[in-house]
Amino acid sequence: MTSRSLGHRAPLLWVLLPLMAGLILGKLDWLPLAPTWCAGAGVVLIAVSLGFRKAWAPCLVLGVLLSGAALYEIERARLPDWNALPPRETQATVRVDRMFAPRPDGKSASGLGHIVSSDALLPELAGQAVYFSVNLKRGAAPPIRSSELVLVGVLQTLPRDPPADTFDGYLANAGINFRLARGKILATPGAATAYNRFCDSALRRFDRVLDRGIEKHPNYSAVYRAMLLGQQQELSEEQHQIFMQSGTMHLFSISGLHIATIAGVIYGVLVLIRLPRWAQLAAGGALLWLYVDITGGTPSAVRSWIMIMFLYASRTLRVPGSPVAALVASAVVVLVFAPMQLFSASFQLSYGIVAALLLLGLPLGEAWSARWPLFADLPKAAWRWHQHLRDKAWRGLIGMLSIGIASTLFSALLGVAIFRLFTPGSLAANLVLIPASVLVVLAGFLSLLCGLAGLGALSVVFNHASILVLAVIEKGVRFFVTLPGVYYPAHFSPAWLGYAGTAAVFGAMLYGYASHWEWKRGGFWPPFALTAVALVLGVRFG
Repeated sequence: MTSRSLGHRAPLLWVLLPLMAGLILGKLDWLPLAPTWCAGAGVVLIAVSLGFRKAWAPCLVLGVLLSGAALYEIERARLPDWNALPPRETQATVRVDRMFAPRPDGKSASGLGHIVSSDALLPELAGQAVYFSVNLKRGAAPPIRSSELVLVGVLQTLPRDPPADTFDGYLANAGINFRLARGKILATPGAATAYNRFCDSALRRFDRVLDRGIEKHPNYSAVYRAMLLGQQQELSEEQHQIFMQSGTMHLFSISGLHIATIAGVIYGVLVLIRLPRWAQLAAGGALLWLYVDITGGTPSAVRSWIMIMFLYASRTLRVPGSPVAALVASAVVVLVFAPMQLFSASFQLSYGIVAALLLLGLPLGEAWSARWPLFADLPKAAWRWHQHLRDKAWRGLIGMLSIGIASTLFSALLGVAIFRLFTPGSLAANLVLIPASVLVVLAGFLSLLCGLAGLGALSVVFNHASILVLAVIEKGVRFFVTLPGVYYPAHFSPAWLGYAGTAAVFGAMLYGYASHWEWKRGGFWPPFALTAVALVLGVRFG
């Protein structure tokens, strides 16, 4: 099968796949040797692969796998003695790395940080990542990233491998070994950097701009801020529930869809002002990063930024590049510098769905377009203008449908494993809501630009246009989830079967893409068949 979406090379898959396998082995505690020995053996094997062409493949794969297993243990940095450490009151100095959204009542705040120093009884805690929650004084602002806090609170050791669907599981998968709860801020010896104070101030200004003129519509304003600023805490419990049940919750966090839309606006403006290619790459990357960092620098947004920068860099350098290669390269960079992200639901869903679009969705759409063309008996040179328009619309519809099917196929098993929901209606919902959400993000970003430029009236116009679309979205979703068959509570039994089935489906997509989806090698059927088997044999509904 000849296709523009096939034949793209991604040599870093030789690194990415064994690196992921090694990290999984480390998490399962299946290391054949101590972490230092694994790391040493991995480095030796990688060096051998660079010097001996005949044995480069097995040596490279095994070397990266052992290095990945050692990297997990090094990143987790967990001492066995901590398993028996009882909860105790502790005083520690914590450097703030990331703040979570504060509670609506403003009485407490929480985040992730690193322990700079602790009391004399636990000196080995220095350098450890920690989750902290603190009570705030009336009217006090939450801490800002990069600030240092002297805290006193109850320190508790997290289990090594808690259930993945709990908050402790989320923290453990982020490489956190401790939580400091019921904390009180005793002092702030280190103020936040000027850059982080700027980001905090800019976020508050963004919030005011997006709320301008729509204060009387708090429900829609909350959804609006969730989409543009990632403030999902603004959603009501009912809104959160219906978006989860419809399989559209991903539209309300800063992710690849949002970053790609905003990147398109930024680079479009830079092209219009005729900046050179290098200046476009540098200025566009810097502006896009500012948006990512101001809105909280969430891992999903950072990953999207990295992937987009790889793609634009390949075009700027005029070197062979493709979305597949950019996706793989960004995943390798992320896992080398933040290996624990592999175990987060956000990483698995974002990279998995984009990979499904590229490996299966685009080739499937092109195959359908070739099989069911419009006006096949009429030479294209003889087409009238309306025939060209209908052909373009038909191809666009097929492309949207194939991409929706690919993303739904991949997320079906993972959604059951992570969220305990099977959402067959998500395909129809996303086909409608993704284009609508792009319009909201586009209008919201233009509102921000106008607000920052002092064009307040124009900003209000964009805000009203956005909440008009959001009103239609929310009312439509509320009706949609009442229809039978849209979603079912479900879970895998045993739980590991969901992740194993997802890995098998992903492997089938890789194999199909490498074999150009040839019918003699199974065509497009293997991923669908594996998904059906996993749902029938492993899922328990209700």
